[in-house]
Amino acid sequence: MGEALKIGITGLPGAGKTQALLKVIEMLEADGLKVGGMITEPIIRRGRREGFNVMDWASKEKRVFASKEIQSKIMVGRYGVDVSALDEVGVKALHHATANCDVIVIDEVGKMEVESDGFVGAVKEALDADKPLLLTLHKKSRNPLLQDIRRRDDIRILEVTQVNRNLLPYKIVKLLKGEML
Repeated sequence: MGEALKIGITGLPGAGKTQALLKVIEMLEADGLKVGGMITEPIIRRGRREGFNVMDWASKEKRVFASKEIQSKIMVGRYGVDVSALDEVGVKALHHATANCDVIVIDEVGKMEVESDGFVGAVKEALDADKPLLLTLHKKSRNPLLQDIRRRDDIRILEVTQVNRNLLPYKIVKLLKGEML
C-alpha cells in the first residue's frame, strides 16, 4: 500500500457508489488486506427500496437502520431512522476497523448517517487515522461533516458515473497501492 490515502467516492443516487466500493473491497481482500468498516445495503421488497441495513463488514452483523416502517423523530425523506442501530453496528464497526484493519471503509456519509453524533465522531477518528480510507459521500448534502470532508487536503474525491463505474474500482485500487498519481 502507498501512504495512507483517503478516497471519497461520490455520485448521484443509483450511480453505483456502493457497487464500486464493494468491488474495491473484493480486490483488496484478494490481495490479502484486512478491510473493515460499515456498509449500507438497500432493503428491496417487490422491486422497491423499503429502507436500509447497516452492516459491519468484518463481522457481517447487520441491522435495519432506516425504513418506511420505523417510527422515529428523525425522518429522512420517507424513511424513519434508527440511530441506535447505526451506533451499535456501524459506529462499533468503524472503531474496530480504525484500530485493527489495514483499510477502513465507510458507506455512506449521507443525510441519514450524520444524524448520529457517534457516527460523526467515528468518521472523524477514521479520517485522522494513519490508514487508507475509502468512503462514499452523498453528492448534494451540505451537512457540515460532508463539507469538512470535501475541504480536506488529504482526501481525493472521485465521482462514479454510468460511464466509469466499471473501471473506477481498478483506478481506486491502483491509487491505494501508490501506482498512479
